Amino acid sequence: MDEKTQKAHVKKKAGKKVERKKENKFSNAKKSSNPKAFTFNSAGKAEKNVRRNNDLGEKKLHVPLVDRTPIESPPVVIAVVGPPGTGKSTLIRSLVKRYTKHNLTDIKGPITVVSGKKRRLTFMECNNDMNSMIDVAKVADLVLLMIDASFGFEMETFEFLNILQSHGFPKVMGVLTHLDKFRNNKTLKTTKKRLKNRFWTEIYQGAKLFYLSGIINGKYPNMEIQNLARFISVMKFRPLIWRNTHPYVVADRIEDLTDPELVHRQPQCDRTVTLYGYLRGTNLKPNMRVHIPGAGDHFLADVSVLPDPCPLPDKVRKKLDEKNKLIYAPMSDVGGVMYDKDAVYINVPGHFTKKSAYAPSDLMGEDGEPMEVDQEEEDQEPIPHGTGEKLVMNLQDATDTLASQLADSELRIFSNSAPVKAADVTESVEEDESGRSRRRAVFGNEDEDMENDEDDDDDDEEDVMDEGEDDDDDDEEEEGAPRRGKALSKFDTRNIPKKGEKEDKENEDEEPAYEFADSDSDLGDEEDDEDMVLVDGRKKKSVDEDLSGELRWKANLKEKASEMFSSHRRTNLMSLIYNDLDLSPEDIVAGNYGDEAENGSDAEGEEEEEFFKLNRENVAATDIIDSSRDPIDQEELEEWDDEETLDSIRNRFITGDINATQGESAFGPEEGEEEEEGDFEDLEEEENDEDEEGEGESRKPKRDKEAMIRDPMLVEREKVAKRKEEIRKKYLEEHGDEEDGPKMDFYEQKKAEIEQQLQVNREEFENDDPQTRAMVEGYRPGSYVRLLIKNMPCEFVENFDPTYPILVGGLLATEDQFGWVQVRIKRHRWHPRILKTNDPLIFSMGWRRFQSIPIYSLNDGTRNRMLKYSPEHMHCLATFYGPVHTPNTGFCAVQNVSDSKATAFRISATGAVVDISQSSDIVKKLKLTGYPTKVYKNTAFIRDMFTSSLEVAKFEGANIRTVSGIRGQVKKALPKPEGHFRATFEDKILMSDIVFLRAWYPIKPRKFYNPVTSLLLSSKQKWQGMRLTGQVRKELSLHAPQKVDSVYKPIERKERRFNTLKVPKSLQADLPFANKPKNATKSKKVSYMAKRAVILEPEEKKIVTLMQQLNTLRNEKTRKRKVKNEEKRGELEKKKAKIAATTEVKEKERRKTYFRKEQEKVTREAKSSKH
Repeated sequence: MDEKTQKAHVKKKAGKKVERKKENKFSNAKKSSNPKAFTFNSAGKAEKNVRRNNDLGEKKLHVPLVDRTPIESPPVVIAVVGPPGTGKSTLIRSLVKRYTKHNLTDIKGPITVVSGKKRRLTFMECNNDMNSMIDVAKVADLVLLMIDASFGFEMETFEFLNILQSHGFPKVMGVLTHLDKFRNNKTLKTTKKRLKNRFWTEIYQGAKLFYLSGIINGKYPNMEIQNLARFISVMKFRPLIWRNTHPYVVADRIEDLTDPELVHRQPQCDRTVTLYGYLRGTNLKPNMRVHIPGAGDHFLADVSVLPDPCPLPDKVRKKLDEKNKLIYAPMSDVGGVMYDKDAVYINVPGHFTKKSAYAPSDLMGEDGEPMEVDQEEEDQEPIPHGTGEKLVMNLQDATDTLASQLADSELRIFSNSAPVKAADVTESVEEDESGRSRRRAVFGNEDEDMENDEDDDDDDEEDVMDEGEDDDDDDEEEEGAPRRGKALSKFDTRNIPKKGEKEDKENEDEEPAYEFADSDSDLGDEEDDEDMVLVDGRKKKSVDEDLSGELRWKANLKEKASEMFSSHRRTNLMSLIYNDLDLSPEDIVAGNYGDEAENGSDAEGEEEEEFFKLNRENVAATDIIDSSRDPIDQEELEEWDDEETLDSIRNRFITGDINATQGESAFGPEEGEEEEEGDFEDLEEEENDEDEEGEGESRKPKRDKEAMIRDPMLVEREKVAKRKEEIRKKYLEEHGDEEDGPKMDFYEQKKAEIEQQLQVNREEFENDDPQTRAMVEGYRPGSYVRLLIKNMPCEFVENFDPTYPILVGGLLATEDQFGWVQVRIKRHRWHPRILKTNDPLIFSMGWRRFQSIPIYSLNDGTRNRMLKYSPEHMHCLATFYGPVHTPNTGFCAVQNVSDSKATAFRISATGAVVDISQSSDIVKKLKLTGYPTKVYKNTAFIRDMFTSSLEVAKFEGANIRTVSGIRGQVKKALPKPEGHFRATFEDKILMSDIVFLRAWYPIKPRKFYNPVTSLLLSSKQKWQGMRLTGQVRKELSLHAPQKVDSVYKPIERKERRFNTLKVPKSLQADLPFANKPKNATKSKKVSYMAKRAVILEPEEKKIVTLMQQLNTLRNEKTRKRKVKNEEKRGELEKKKAKIAATTEVKEKERRKTYFRKEQEKVTREAKSSKH
């Protein structure tokens, strides 16, 4: 077969494509031949480009905020928010699987994972509950907003976004799910574009939106989750103002520490609860007041820092496998351990028995021979287990039960006494004289020896009284240390080492431990060589071999008593120096005092008092160094032997010369000193002299003798100059020299100041121990803390639900106060109902959620005027009683937090705090009306405006006005008609005028504060506060009451007749002609035209009669024609209506047929596409 040759390509030489290529070629040639090398051809374009670049740079700048994030930052809180059924739990499982290789079965509470070397993440799932949404919005650093693409945006999404705007907007990323439900790619693309544009409208242009296409094995695709995880791991967060000034803890678990016996006796008692979690925000001070949203305000009884349960990889070397170290979720059953409110549950699936615990029969093979175990298997390292598996497997090491160990335990009080076993102890029930039954403990054969011991009871009682408790100081342990497995008795604390003491004290001289017996004769010499056993089960060897057992306790009593007395005795140096003149200073320094004086004065009673006498060794004065005082230089003391030196300071005391202290010294000036006052000394010269003297040797610090001799004014000036120099140096250190270094703009300067202040704050407590830093600075954020809270309501523990977040927010000192809070508020444009004054609202402000009763008002420049309703599409002021917050604190308000199935938008209003004051100045317009009783020229008596003369006296001098606009003033009350008063006006008023007075009535908001305690309920979504008035009336089937004065009545106004204007004749003469009245007076005589009568001729009468008859006939025909036309028009309308009804029925049938065929057609296409 012959091969076909390829036809050569022929380029086109004409056409649009060739012309377009030529144009591009010439345009490129023009660009390349630009002599300015791609610079601007005009200055205008260059200026526009520079301005545009500067605008783009300024848009990126924000107000510099202090970033108080510590070096070891706490985990980033990531909240997964969305309506039910959008895939929140699936996304958390997929992300946790991606980060930690763990498969979560149940998601409860916060889940902390390690995402990198420097970052940890805490995932929280937000319920479809208004309380949970508000709490999560306050602590979330990143929000993953789940959106069901097959359905679109839901109301819960927009509600949560509005809550975020009120409490500080964190980073928000959208996640579209259920994309696998779209069969048509074009519909999918259109839906993505529409949702993205709407999402950008709500957040900002360019907000990140992820698409999760489907679910594979119960999780989202790995590549899509990997992309999302990478974005989360590298995201940067901007500090929010509220969280940057308040400490807070998101609790990941709680524990109830209340005594179980108390709970059993009083189930409704307040509990003691500990909360665990990472500290975020700022430093948490001890004993700080905190607020738990949903549980109220509490005080921190104790704060302690615990080891980090989920440390960063570079902080602690991982000893176990990565699976156990990278996740911490105490409420979600991770690692086989799940923490509940009052218990810890261990759930270890599979096989968890040690090989050593197998019986020999279990290790036999099928043929009855023992199975061989490879050496490699024996040497193999144990497989790491979870926390729960470790606990269960460690329990297998116990050989005996606790009951058997207690039964075999022995108690030996003295070395020569017989041991008492727990099994020998029995009880016998006896009744005393009062009839009360008492249980006696019987040890072994005690019943037989009871009669023999009755005779010795009296002697024993006397010996018991002589027993002392001198053994308190014998705390040291000897080589006969307690054996393993023996526990200290909780009542015996004599042998417990004190805090800070070392256990091994080989180099110290230990005092022997002595036995104690009931009497001297109870201990014999038979068992002196045996080891001594104390009450707590520890052994001690006898040290004193010279004394027998009955006398050993009496040894060295004098030394021990004197040591006890001197150890707690404080020496009064003041009394030794001034009261006891026999003692020399050397004896006081050496400690040789007290004993000799006692020996000389109390010689007779020496024998009796010698028991508690304290003997001290004579210590040379040179061997003792008094570290409480500065070291004394003998050379300095020699200088004060000179009389001139003493005279120089003699006038410094009150007995000296007064004139000398004012600068007129009685002594002549020394050589080298200047007599003039106010002259400065040459400080540089003195410094040089000091430097010369100090070269080559280290001199000891000496007192400034010259400063004492010189003029005090000069010394004071030197101090002021030195202080100014220190301030100048400090200023230069903080701000630097403006001449040195590059000049910074405002933004960079502010950032540098903030960074410098942060560095100073870090260095301030850098060298302090953690306890001091916690007391002064507080506990730093990033640490894992344990918060102890007392007097917690029992419902908090009983109704605990880990799916609802527990937030512990610290309150500043000013936020404990309550008062009138004035806010700027605006009703949300999507809320269906208008807000009414005195209707309760639930505010979310700061950490708190509370219900209060606001009063709305507007400021007209001089006063706040009360509004009955909130205005449409504009802000107004609202005043209510509640906790005080700083101005510009954002808040949102809802009318009900329990209605989760509401179809309408639930966010009622948003706003910010404007002012904080203890008083509220809101006024309401009050209009008082009255009527004149007597009218004079400019004075009138008014009635029906006030009811008593006291009210008139209160309003004296008030401005009044009539309806016609004449202004007046209240003067004084009339004596006789009660409530009547005299008023003056600008002009004479009429009796028919209405006089009114405009006044302002102060309105006080109601003191109502009701915190939302949703966490104390078994059903967290059913919290019900004060209801609206309309809701109460609806539930009780009541009608709104009607006030008689408020009912609108028909207005009846009498017709007023005004007199004609009368102009005086004297004034008429001066008026121009155009303004003169031209009303002619009525003539009394009847004119001719009125008097004459018209008489018709007979022919004219016939004509008039005929015309009247013709008009009557024409009017009758017109009337009949109109009636007939109305009848025809009615019949026509009926006919048209009948035709229209028939047409509508046919149109419905036709539409049904058409859409039925279309549906069948779509169904057939869908089936064909599947096959």
